Amino acid sequence: MKEIIAQILAKPAKLPKSKVMEILEVPKDSKLGDYAFPCFPLAKEQKRNPAEIASEIADNLKNVLEIEKVMPVGGYVNIFLNRNLFVGKTLEIIQKEKDKYGSSKTSKEKIMIEFSQPNTHKAFHVGHIRGTSMGESLARISEFFGAKVIRANYSGDTGMHIAKWIWAYQKYHKNEKLKDEEFWIASIYVDAIKRLSENEDFQKEVDEINRKIETREDKKINQLWKKTKKLSIKSWDKIYRELGTHFDVHYFESELEQEGKKIAEQLLKKGIAKKSEDAVIMDLKEFDLGVWVLLRKDGTVLYSAKDLALAERKTREFKSDKYLVIVGDEQRLHFQQLLKTLEIMGLNKNRKYDFLTYGMVRLPTGKMSSRTGENILYSEFMNEITDYAKEEIKKRSPDIPSGDLAKRSLAISISAMKYSMLKQDSNKVIIFDKQEALSFEGNTGPYLLYTYARAQSILRKAKQISKKYPIHNLTDLEKALVFQLRDFPDVVSRAYENLSPNLIANYAYQLAQTFNEFYHANQVIGSENEKFRLVLVDSFSHVLKNALHLLGIQVIDKM
Repeated sequence: MKEIIAQILAKPAKLPKSKVMEILEVPKDSKLGDYAFPCFPLAKEQKRNPAEIASEIADNLKNVLEIEKVMPVGGYVNIFLNRNLFVGKTLEIIQKEKDKYGSSKTSKEKIMIEFSQPNTHKAFHVGHIRGTSMGESLARISEFFGAKVIRANYSGDTGMHIAKWIWAYQKYHKNEKLKDEEFWIASIYVDAIKRLSENEDFQKEVDEINRKIETREDKKINQLWKKTKKLSIKSWDKIYRELGTHFDVHYFESELEQEGKKIAEQLLKKGIAKKSEDAVIMDLKEFDLGVWVLLRKDGTVLYSAKDLALAERKTREFKSDKYLVIVGDEQRLHFQQLLKTLEIMGLNKNRKYDFLTYGMVRLPTGKMSSRTGENILYSEFMNEITDYAKEEIKKRSPDIPSGDLAKRSLAISISAMKYSMLKQDSNKVIIFDKQEALSFEGNTGPYLLYTYARAQSILRKAKQISKKYPIHNLTDLEKALVFQLRDFPDVVSRAYENLSPNLIANYAYQLAQTFNEFYHANQVIGSENEKFRLVLVDSFSHVLKNALHLLGIQVIDKM
């Protein structure tokens, strides 16, 4: 409809349609019209009063079929659409496009998005959930907008935490069978931390194992490292299935050590890097970014040099228009230093390589902590919220079969968790309150699933949805609901341009609120407008489902 109105405006405004599309606005207050055309750009160009131009354009739009009313107000042309025509056209488009409604082939970009980044031999914790949810949502939004997305993961599979794990396993757990269970793998690392804190002398043994891992000189340790690394990676499979994500390429720190060292030495040779107390550094103080250490004085490679090697490998192996890394807010300075160094190296022209940070996840009681001493395990966290979800479901459906209970509780838990992390601006710290997030009322994932299920319940009661439906006597809520359905493609576009899944989350909530108001105020089955209202309910279902899909949330037909 925006395109239709832009086409109509093009002639009296004496502008091409594309320019009118750029200028045309949607007023925040619907009383001011469905669209508003500001005449100030024309006034500057034509050297005329904007109110005079607005009045002239309004006169040319008075007998247009698509327009019900037009009002020139203070330099704006306020346009009220022919509601029946508009509603019919909007629903016709949604019914035709269904699961593709809101998508676009506008973007031809190829984008690599790196996210999640768990370390082997350690816990996949709640902080990873937010990064994984954000990365997957941005990947889906980008694909929906026409981009080709490569999902990448990067994991620490070397370093002191590996040495601690192998030390603890060999010293205290060697009779235990190796497992691909996240809980068991994390427990060995937790035990290592505990025992090392009790006896400082043990650190020398860990240091020796770390040295042997780096040199690969000890065959037994090397084999144990490789085997447990595979098991650790396998333990993530179940987690990623539940979170609805996958990866096209997986990078590991161990693969980048030599490349990182080589790059650091080349930067030193070219005079880009310098030596300081025998360490190789990037002096970025002139950019207010401090000192970035690439190699320790003993020549060992730090994360910084490995990240340079990772950026170089990504850009060499995958020719993309953009390389985006989703990381925790605590890594902001590190990535600012990385981007500046890549820029100095000439590897980041037009800032193709970039990053997006997200804030911490906390509990109402404070920073997340558990017996791991660091963060709550994914498995522990999920068990806790799915148990709570099961209790809430059984209150409403005491006789629900166990299979359905397990399926619904998992879907509701994932929706609660993801939605609570995606509805807010990415930089905000999240306070995850289990009871609040799992509520079937308010701004929550379960509320959205419940609203979708309610719409599906109405559609199941209907014999069929007619392709022909008269539109008359539209209520204010019906108009409001259709107008929100109209806005979805624009919301997707803004979410893509601003890397903001929260725009879609907030839209989904507002849409669900309007639908529930409509549902409570208007009978659907058996009403005079049953055919039209069924199409409206069906169209709403498609759009809410599409919005939730972009958030990585799977809908369910029954709650």
